[in-house]
Amino acid sequence: MAAYRIDAGLDTVHWGYFDATREPLITIDSGDTVTISTVSGMPNQMPPKGSPFVLPKALVDIHAHQQPRLPGHICTGPVAVRDARRGQVLEVRIKSIELNYDWGYNMIRPLTGALPDDFKEFRVIHIPLNRERMTGRLPWGMDIPLRPFFGVMAVAPPLAWGVINTLPPRRNGGNMDNKELVAGTTLYLPIHIDGAMFSVGDGHGAQGDGEVNVNAIETGLIGTFELHVRPDMSLEWPMGETASHMMTMAFDPDLDDAAITALRSMINLISQRTGISREDAYTLCSLAADLRVTQIVNGSKGVHMTIEKKYLAPVKA
Repeated sequence: MAAYRIDAGLDTVHWGYFDATREPLITIDSGDTVTISTVSGMPNQMPPKGSPFVLPKALVDIHAHQQPRLPGHICTGPVAVRDARRGQVLEVRIKSIELNYDWGYNMIRPLTGALPDDFKEFRVIHIPLNRERMTGRLPWGMDIPLRPFFGVMAVAPPLAWGVINTLPPRRNGGNMDNKELVAGTTLYLPIHIDGAMFSVGDGHGAQGDGEVNVNAIETGLIGTFELHVRPDMSLEWPMGETASHMMTMAFDPDLDDAAITALRSMINLISQRTGISREDAYTLCSLAADLRVTQIVNGSKGVHMTIEKKYLAPVKA
């Protein structure tokens, strides 16, 4: 299988939006790998002049020569996958994730986050990232273990949606902010247009479930992805897989509705994999599956439901 690389730059990023009519940067075959670097951050989130941190040239150039088309993230892509068709599934095997910056930032902004009225002043902090120890040093002296992942991984939206911003997660993926999707895991995305058109951005060094002040440790990352077309699968919502668990995901402005959708998707998954009834699957969810809040700050809130894969073996009659 072939391997490709795309680095963030003026001609390789789309800032703030997804658009099904955007032309792909490259077209690869199913099973090929692509390494993609990303940059992140608005001008007012950059380290001050004189700081020891390195600003990537790509980010400096983007700030100087581009403006966001819509409010949102700087994404690198898209990558088309040959023979991917609408209605199929793109399997994204996350082979590796590396740091692209020696720093990250976190921000509090009035009128945003889970507590929009509690904090009256804008604050941005810059966090040194130690590649050897894989830790971030907070200003008050505490080290946070780094577990990098991409907040945004997406395929193109349906053509009928037009140009949409990247802020809320949707059925095409996007700003899911799911901290479980680290190196070694797999993401499954429903394909909405031929070619799939995969993009990534919004690198995170570390994040808690909820992402309550809107930010993780925001940073640039370099990810290597193995992309597979799955004509044998059909999904309504993104799904994840770790070494030990399967994970359904859903997004909705109402957290209860997101939880209900994730639960229904898990019931369907269990029934399909095991052959047991939906009633039995519902019972198993109550006994062995976990509903978790992914994030509550992206407009559409996220819920993911996990279950150990040992419970998904076919049940013998």
